[in-house]
Amino acid sequence: MTLMITNAAPPEELVYLNGGVGVEGCLDTPQQTFNKNGAQLNEPDVQPFLSGTDFRAYHKFGAHLATHKGLEGVCFTVWAPNAESVHVIGDFNDWNKTDCPLYNLNHSGVWTGFISGIDHGTHYKYHIVSRFNGHSVDKADPFAFSQELPPKTASVVWNLKYTWGDSEWMHHREKHNRSSAPIAIYEVHLGSWMRVPEEGNRWMTYRELAPKLAAYVQEMGFTHVELMPITEHPFYGSWGYQTTGYFAATSRYGTPQDLMFFIDCLHQHNIGVILDWVPSHFPTDNFALSQFDGTHLFEHADPRKGFHPDWKSAIFNYGRNEVRSFLISSALFWLDQFHVDGLRVDGVASMLYLDYSRKPGGWIPNQHGGRENLEAVDFLRQFNEAVARNYSDVLTIAEESTAWPKVSRPIAEGGLGFNMKWDMGWMHDTLRYMKRDHIHRKHHHGELAFRMVYAFSENYILPLSHDEVVHGKGSIFGRMTGTEPQKYANLRLLFGYMYGQPGKKLLFMGGEFAQWPEWNHEASIEWHALTDKHHVGIHKWVKDLNKIYQAEPALHAQDFNPTGFEWVDYNDTKNSTLSFIRKSRNTDDLLLAVFNFTPLARTDYQVGVPRAGFWQEMLNSDASEYGGSGQGNLGGQMAEGVHMHGRPCSLRLLLPPLSAMFFINRSVPLKPVPSFVAGAKRDC
Repeated sequence: MTLMITNAAPPEELVYLNGGVGVEGCLDTPQQTFNKNGAQLNEPDVQPFLSGTDFRAYHKFGAHLATHKGLEGVCFTVWAPNAESVHVIGDFNDWNKTDCPLYNLNHSGVWTGFISGIDHGTHYKYHIVSRFNGHSVDKADPFAFSQELPPKTASVVWNLKYTWGDSEWMHHREKHNRSSAPIAIYEVHLGSWMRVPEEGNRWMTYRELAPKLAAYVQEMGFTHVELMPITEHPFYGSWGYQTTGYFAATSRYGTPQDLMFFIDCLHQHNIGVILDWVPSHFPTDNFALSQFDGTHLFEHADPRKGFHPDWKSAIFNYGRNEVRSFLISSALFWLDQFHVDGLRVDGVASMLYLDYSRKPGGWIPNQHGGRENLEAVDFLRQFNEAVARNYSDVLTIAEESTAWPKVSRPIAEGGLGFNMKWDMGWMHDTLRYMKRDHIHRKHHHGELAFRMVYAFSENYILPLSHDEVVHGKGSIFGRMTGTEPQKYANLRLLFGYMYGQPGKKLLFMGGEFAQWPEWNHEASIEWHALTDKHHVGIHKWVKDLNKIYQAEPALHAQDFNPTGFEWVDYNDTKNSTLSFIRKSRNTDDLLLAVFNFTPLARTDYQVGVPRAGFWQEMLNSDASEYGGSGQGNLGGQMAEGVHMHGRPCSLRLLLPPLSAMFFINRSVPLKPVPSFVAGAKRDC
């Protein structure tokens, strides 16, 4: 093996080999020159990164396969402004800390060099000696495209070349992500969705999961999958939220190309893929970002701004230009290289408030004396601008749990620029209500109705996420009240109410078939439950809710528009019922949703409707096929010319116990409900 740090040479003699990256890489631009020490970048190349405007910095930084004067090797580039020296160490040089130095580019703090004789799959780190107190440490590459299988922590040189087969999806992606589209998200933790018990309960690989998950999600009628963080993380029990590899997919389930195959397969089944992305904090593991060059480089030095009291992790310094370049480059990397369709940004509330989870005196006010983190606000807007400018058909979604205004409103209107926001208020209020004894529900009716006071202030997603089935909370099923049959009925009612409400939908895996125990990331969800008729009933109910949600524009086209929603009656506290109408934008079809939150059937229950004609009973959660008692309205009713609820006509309905019911009145003669089609199944 030949190891060589390059000397000055014409730029055209060095060519990138890394698939999809080289053409925009750091060494083959026409203006490229080499300094006398042999560094492969000149100062103008790194100025955008240093000024916080290089949002594809992964093209320049990290480890890139290249050739120089006919020799194949790797170009390494890393940001370490407070380093006295930086050396590349790895399995190619027996981890020798002095063999392969990098060079500080014009004292910019960017260290770079070319090493010949190494290739794809090489394990490496940076040995960094700080200018302060001689502190030395071995660090993984912040821009690495791959990392060793944990608990090992070395970075891995990786070629990202992959041949995609999802051109049809990518061409039409905008229609699947637009605000008027039906968006029903299935949230998944890849390590525990399905395992292989006959092989020691091991998790499946990306390639094993791809056809199974794609077929299942398509069959169930979900439109998107949201993956809990698959960025590399040392502690499996963090579920990926303690990220160390912002450009590296976790190697637990395979290679970067295996993840590309996974996403490609879902796209070929007409399923979008959203990644959980974590720019809110990072772990303090010695090999990763924390005190990277012996100083607080990526994080704030003052723990009142740089340390998260809840997660015991470091907080990014959003006011630092290079940190912005790093994080936004990470976001665009997943969109560029992995064809990701959306980014759900974790912990936005913790980013926005300087006093988040801090006691008085434990935080530093902003320049105006307030609690708002102005640097984080600016960063989030810059992030959303960059995504929208490069990918107008990609979703950005905020997990934001407070009443911060205009999270999902355009930046030009003073908003943060996200496309959507999780409605945590709806989730908390609704689950609290569903846990209440039936006899007491009439005293807490407002917990259901209150949501419509603010429902159109943001573009909301209604989440029943992994957060609601961990840390001793139990399962969603376990939160339902009553006898066991009533618990199943309440769960069907909850899901029906969720799908009837304005807003996109998100359901965590296992909830769709009423998993009993709390989620355990060390085991598969309990697929064996589907041998029981009660779980099968819930499973079919969710499947049919997804079908009607997709088939009927009244249930999705105006999720974010108040003209698409109309209360019929939200004041019937005595009977604990609710009723409302959903309307589409382009048709005159009207969809009536009626909910009975008590275990008593309501006979001859009068509900006002806007017009006469036949109102077809489309879905009834009490149907026997879902595990209910089989009570209903014989397929629908003709509206009477009797005024009720301020409307000229009314229906006299039978409301089964603990039921959700959907009726539709079409503007044209009734036709069969369209069958759900999610795209032709394909082999992966």
